Amino acid sequence: MIRSMTAFGRARDTVGGKDITVELRSVNNRFFDCSVKLPRAFSFLEEKIKPFLQSSSVSRGKVDIFIGIDVVDSPAAEIALDEGYAAAYLHALQDLRDRFGLTDDISVMSVAQNRDLFVIKKPEEDAEQDWEDIRTVLAQAVEKFLAGREREGKNIEQDLRAKVDAIRTRVDQIEELSAKDTETYRQKLENRLREMLSDNRIVFDESRILTECAVFADRIAIDEELVRLRSHFDGFAEILASEEPVGRRLDFLVQEINRETNTIGSKCQNAAIAKLVVDIKCEIEKIREQIQNIE
Repeated sequence: MIRSMTAFGRARDTVGGKDITVELRSVNNRFFDCSVKLPRAFSFLEEKIKPFLQSSSVSRGKVDIFIGIDVVDSPAAEIALDEGYAAAYLHALQDLRDRFGLTDDISVMSVAQNRDLFVIKKPEEDAEQDWEDIRTVLAQAVEKFLAGREREGKNIEQDLRAKVDAIRTRVDQIEELSAKDTETYRQKLENRLREMLSDNRIVFDESRILTECAVFADRIAIDEELVRLRSHFDGFAEILASEEPVGRRLDFLVQEINRETNTIGSKCQNAAIAKLVVDIKCEIEKIREQIQNIE
C-alpha cells in the first residue's frame, strides 16, 4: 500500500475530565523524526507517544504532534484542619489581644486567612490513566492522519503507474527501432570493410568479415538492457502492491531503471532512439520526485 509522507490529522474529545485536542502534521523526511508538544504538566507522557505512532505503521516522515489539554473536571481535594497548629495560633492571637489591649475581632473568617491552618490533600496523579485518556484521542487523530496518507498515496500510485506505462510504450518503440538499427549498422560496416579491403587490394576471408561485423553490431545491441528494463517494470508493479513501506525500495529500483536507460542511450546509433531515451529519462525524473513523497 502506497502512503504519502505528507498528511494531517486532528481529533478533539473530552475524556476523564479533560478536554483533549490532538493534531498531527507530517512532511517528507528520509527517516522517521517525531516532535511532540505537550502541556508542561503532562510532558512525562512524551516518551509514550513516539512508540505509539511507530506501532501505528508510521515509519518515515517528519511528524509534528501538538496536544492541548484543559482539565475541566478534577477530583475534589480533601481539606483538613491542622488542629495542633490551629490551637497554638489561636492561643498566640489571644495573648496578643490581652497583652496589648487590642480589639477582639478574632473570627472564623479572619483566622481562616492563615492558609497554614489547613492541610490540603490532593488525589495522587494517575500517570497511566492520563496516558489512557490522551491515547484515546491520539488514536482518533492518528486514524485520520493515516487515512490522509493513504488517500494521497492512492493518487501517487495512479500517477506512478501511468508514468511507468508511458515508459513501457517508449521501450517497445525503442525495441522496434533497435532491431532495424542493428541490422543497418551491420550492413553499413560490412560494406565499408569490403570497400576498404578492396581499395587496398587485400585478400579477405568472407567468413571473417561476417564474424567481425556481427561482433561489432552486437556491441550496439540493447536486447539485454531491454529485458532488464521490463523485469524492473514488473518489479515496480510488485512493490506498488506490497503492504509494507515501499519508498526506499522504489527509489533503489528507479536507480536501476535509470542505469539501463543510460546504457541504451550510450549504445544507440539512431536519432529517433536517442529522442525516446531522453523522453524516458524525463519520466524517470518525475517518478523519482514522486517517490520522495512516499513512506
